[in-house]
Amino acid sequence: MRLLIIEDEDKLRETLSAYMAEKGIFTDTAPDGQDGLYYAQKAYYDVIILDIKLPGISGLEVARRLRAEGNETPILMLTAMDSVTDKVEGLNTGADDYMTKPFSMEELMARINALSRRQGKLNMNSLSVEDLTLNLVNHDLACRGESIHLSHKEFEVIRMLMKNPDMTITKDLLLELIWGLESEASDNNVEAYISLLRKKMKYLGTKLIIRNYQKLGYRLEPGG
Repeated sequence: MRLLIIEDEDKLRETLSAYMAEKGIFTDTAPDGQDGLYYAQKAYYDVIILDIKLPGISGLEVARRLRAEGNETPILMLTAMDSVTDKVEGLNTGADDYMTKPFSMEELMARINALSRRQGKLNMNSLSVEDLTLNLVNHDLACRGESIHLSHKEFEVIRMLMKNPDMTITKDLLLELIWGLESEASDNNVEAYISLLRKKMKYLGTKLIIRNYQKLGYRLEPGG
């Protein structure tokens, strides 16, 4: 499972991230609405934990923009407020569930698991671009009846490219969102996984290629 935690309270954000790490759950974190929206738009998450009161762009606005863009990732909204009006406003912007601070980690985890299971039922379990399909459950990449299994990093890289087919994805962005800001990975790591993916795509016979735009990044597009 992969979570995005958008929370401006440093201590709470760090506590949530540490707790999830103990549970074996990968998390990205953002301290404000602008960064949180950026992460949510650029990567795939099973659940987004979103504080309603954030500096810059509010949690309500983040949820509103994601839903307007067609992003259906389940959103669990957090707030220190406990009025019916606040809860209704949060749900009306697109949040799927609502928790009032303070809360227990056990209840939070139960809510996350429930939203994750719901996502599996309501959302598609695959991404498709042209003749290429990525299974988000078993990490298989398929094309016209042929399929091949991807490693975790291969899966993360191709998923980002397929989720943003009209965007050139920079190496820095891939490193930041897939390897993490604290990682010692370099451009060479990205290039190695791009090379592996190209070989697997060639094996599948897809018409798509991963094109390298020098000094800009990578884009998934038709070959030729």
